[in-house]
Amino acid sequence: MLISQLKKFDAYPKTVDDFRVKTYTGAIVSIVGGIFILWLFFSQVTLYFSTDIHHELFVDTTRGEKLKINMDITFHHLPCAYLSLDAMDVSGEHQFDVAHNIFKKRISSTGQPIIEAPPVREEEINKKESVRDNNDVQGCGSCYGAEDPSKGIACCNTCEEVRVAYSKKGWGLDPSGIPQCIREGFTKNLVEQNGEGCQVYGFILVNKVAGNFHFAPGKSFQQHHMHVHDLQPFKDGSFNVSHTINRLSFGNDFPGIKNPLDEVTKTEMIGVGMFQYFVKVVPTIYEGLNGNRIATNQYSVTEHYRLLARKGEEPSGLPGLFFMYDLSPIMMKVSEKGKSFASFLTNICAIIGGVFTVFGIFDSFIYYSTKNLQKKIDLGKTF
Repeated sequence: MLISQLKKFDAYPKTVDDFRVKTYTGAIVSIVGGIFILWLFFSQVTLYFSTDIHHELFVDTTRGEKLKINMDITFHHLPCAYLSLDAMDVSGEHQFDVAHNIFKKRISSTGQPIIEAPPVREEEINKKESVRDNNDVQGCGSCYGAEDPSKGIACCNTCEEVRVAYSKKGWGLDPSGIPQCIREGFTKNLVEQNGEGCQVYGFILVNKVAGNFHFAPGKSFQQHHMHVHDLQPFKDGSFNVSHTINRLSFGNDFPGIKNPLDEVTKTEMIGVGMFQYFVKVVPTIYEGLNGNRIATNQYSVTEHYRLLARKGEEPSGLPGLFFMYDLSPIMMKVSEKGKSFASFLTNICAIIGGVFTVFGIFDSFIYYSTKNLQKKIDLGKTF
């Protein structure tokens, strides 16, 4: 009795096979519908295993952090002995002739690395010169008129000490006439590397405030609260700042990041100039599917070239490659989101049910239209 009552709840009543009519058009519609269902099914499977990227914006409240700037830049016509890297920011912090975590690789005029000259860490150069000088020089070396005991400058045993003494006086230094510079091979390096290029790579750490870093010829120093480069050793003034930015990023990479300056090449053709890149840095947090978070930065950039002098003329400014960066107060969060299995199952059911229903309606329309047409033909009422 209970079983017979249960039949009333059957939502799928069956018909006797003898009352079912199968047609060729119904078979074709069924095959096309099945193919359509399979195509949509595999599309949903692909979509289920893919990840969505969600972006959120909010105010950056981080404080007191350092900004890591990764760089790999090739100067095609500036020797390593010419180049100096400096960084400064609006807080007043200056980093002169940055050497820590910076490497230089000599490049031939054809663009190939010079095999006999492996990458050199700038710190190692300074250490070797200091050790060599301490071994070779005894006593107190001359500063050639730049001595100033009131500022602690009484002896100059290295080329660098002579340069510092001269910079405090506001004098330009010609290393070709300074025994310390000759002994350390400074002038010799300039002559040997003439016509070469240089690949500079590594990273620097700066305060997380607006600032700039730049590559320019000559040693840098501060005089009367101004940032100055000593171009006296480079008398010919033929500075070609053509370059390729192999890589420039602010912080760690994350999947899908695009650095707009990567693989950018600029060529200087008509004279000596200054390449300027104005960078807007956007703090970014990347969160993967596994929950790992990467605190990094993205950036956008605009560029400007300023011609300082045509070939054979004296530059009216400091030639070089300048990066002026500023930080956005808005932080972006990039999150990977996966699909839930319940959503996947719902979509599959909707696809199967929807396609089955739509194609069923289409098949019924064809069947009854054909049947009515056949009746009219049989009655001789053709159109």
